[in-house]
Amino acid sequence: MKNYRSFLAVAALGMASAASAQNLNSGYFTEGYLYRHDLNPAFANEQNYIAMPALGNFNVGINSNLGVDDVLFNVNGRTALFLNPNVSASEFLSGINDKNKINENLKIQILGTGFKGFGGYNTIEINARQSLGVQVPGSILRLAKDGVQNQTYDISDLHASAVGYAELALGHSRQINENLRVGAKLKVLLGIANVDAEVTKGQITLGEDSWTGVTNAKLQASIKDLKFEMEEKERGAEGEETTHRYVSGIDDSSWGINGFGLAVDLGAEYKLDDNWKFSAALLDLGYIGWNTNFVASTNGDKQVSTGDYKFNLDDDEAHSFENEMDRLTEGLAALYELDDNGDAGSRSKALAATMNLGVEYTPDFYNKMSFGLMNSTRFAGKYSYTDFRLSANVAPCKIFSASANFSVNTYGTSMGWLLNLHPTGFNLFLGMDHTLGKIAKQGVPLSGRGSVSLGINFPFN
Repeated sequence: MKNYRSFLAVAALGMASAASAQNLNSGYFTEGYLYRHDLNPAFANEQNYIAMPALGNFNVGINSNLGVDDVLFNVNGRTALFLNPNVSASEFLSGINDKNKINENLKIQILGTGFKGFGGYNTIEINARQSLGVQVPGSILRLAKDGVQNQTYDISDLHASAVGYAELALGHSRQINENLRVGAKLKVLLGIANVDAEVTKGQITLGEDSWTGVTNAKLQASIKDLKFEMEEKERGAEGEETTHRYVSGIDDSSWGINGFGLAVDLGAEYKLDDNWKFSAALLDLGYIGWNTNFVASTNGDKQVSTGDYKFNLDDDEAHSFENEMDRLTEGLAALYELDDNGDAGSRSKALAATMNLGVEYTPDFYNKMSFGLMNSTRFAGKYSYTDFRLSANVAPCKIFSASANFSVNTYGTSMGWLLNLHPTGFNLFLGMDHTLGKIAKQGVPLSGRGSVSLGINFPFN
């Protein structure tokens, strides 16, 4: 039983420690922030610019309703996992949700530039992008903490999805009339890897002397030249054992370009008068077609059940406590053993799209300040989320601008900010959509939410 509880604990920590990143929403209304066009392709800069390679626009952060401080606790001055017997079940379960989610996105600009021309403003970017979504039902964590009790646990609706790809983005925006500006980006995508895993059905009933379980699980992996690592075990009643082969890992996978796709960003900004502006954008409308699709699954419902356990205190007996616990652990592990179904061929998958809506007000008494309300909604199925952000933005002089904002989102509330220094020929920005707060020794925000965005660029006329 120790083995499967440790596995569940590792899964929980994996959720709590994953990193996240996104475009810096705190910069949506900030004058002089060069990458507003990543939030809405209609936005343009007053100057041309060249980005420092790999450091022009770097983002990292986290969005989760399960934090490190929900699975790690202080026990007698030491950090302990929630499985520690000195951590009560009620204390641990009070911070667990029915559906524990994490949304992670990473975007690193390798090369980038922006320039005036062709009747508008143009941008060219080469980016590396990666995203992760995980959903773990609270019942799995409850099972890990409670251990063997005479209960039924619903462990279905467990999902994970990850994708990594390179992006070449070509953008153009132009003024249609004195009130309306529009923009678009065309993105050419080179797929590197995509993995989707789900447990659509899962139920375990633990009794005093026996248990039964059923699962339906599937893994799809689009990685170049992937091979599943296999193991064999003997299963069945004594004298009636059969050999069972199952997927135990990934072996000899070769990373490289494994797909091709296209996407577009669309945006518009409307200036009503000197005080009010309205804007809207749809980002990442597109897909990637993957060349391979290696599948491992239970091939329908997998049912595993045991007869009565006969615990004997004599270690030399066949039904000793240690032998019976090993048999129970083996049975639970069998629920998650997947068969190798090979390469099912190519498949296509849509990107997670984002919609940004904004309204900005500039007061008459001080036109170097504005107030903005932005909504950003990410459409990613089970990993979808939305964020409402109210900001105060100021540009008191030509070389400096800043934003401070407050967000209410799917995962709670947070404070954001942006500092943007832009003297002649140089631009440095640093911001956070979710201020980090306390950080674990590994550099992970304890709350499960946080972000850091920074960039160095070189503007010119």
